[in-house]
Amino acid sequence: MNKMLEDKAVLVTGGSRGIGAAIARRFASLGSRVVIAYRSDRASAESLSAELSAEGGNCVAIQADVANPEHIEALVAGTVESFGAIDVLVNCAAIGPYRPLGEMDAPFVKSILETNIMGVVLLTQAVLPFMPSPGGRIINIASALAYRPIPTSSVYSASKAAVVTLTHAFAKEIGKRGITVNALAPGVIETDMTTKIIAERGEQILAMTPLGRIGQPDDIAGIVTFLASPEAGWITGRTIIADGGVT
Repeated sequence: MNKMLEDKAVLVTGGSRGIGAAIARRFASLGSRVVIAYRSDRASAESLSAELSAEGGNCVAIQADVANPEHIEALVAGTVESFGAIDVLVNCAAIGPYRPLGEMDAPFVKSILETNIMGVVLLTQAVLPFMPSPGGRIINIASALAYRPIPTSSVYSASKAAVVTLTHAFAKEIGKRGITVNALAPGVIETDMTTKIIAERGEQILAMTPLGRIGQPDDIAGIVTFLASPEAGWITGRTIIADGGVT
């Protein structure tokens, strides 16, 4: 895969931290040109962009909230201005607050659905005119919670189940253009966003995981770059569950 992704223009949302940052790093290490899209953590995004550029990569950071349609338009325009095209879109940006039944209000539900579902729909639409046909790649980050929700995760889990369905439906809709659409559903991955979960439930998670460890961001990044490569050209509409065998 060393040369397969060289010079590809890759847009990674949620790219400043956690899984998104690992994905951006992996593409940069393979010679891709990477846009790191971030909502609020400018320092982390610009630091990562500078680090990867210093290592020989071609990376830029662009601020965008995928729940805002105007930000999506500006993000796509900025990516095309920087790199001339968008070969790969990785929809990684998401929010995941949990609340039990009885404590959810309309703004709570709306915020999750707008970022996790609407953002995926509108950004996917927006990149299509700039994506090679055939050869474009769209990769969505779902969650294993789409298949096995836990108490208090209901709305987040439902939003990620929607991503699984959108992936399947979009693949059927744009398959004739030679663009693939796939998703990845991680289990618990060790990032700054899961520190609390691992502290509270780490032993339980290890006990129920056949591979006997907590997942790492690089476990996900490698699958994403495979799905972006020509080697995955006959796979579309699928969601790969990557959770160490729990599901």
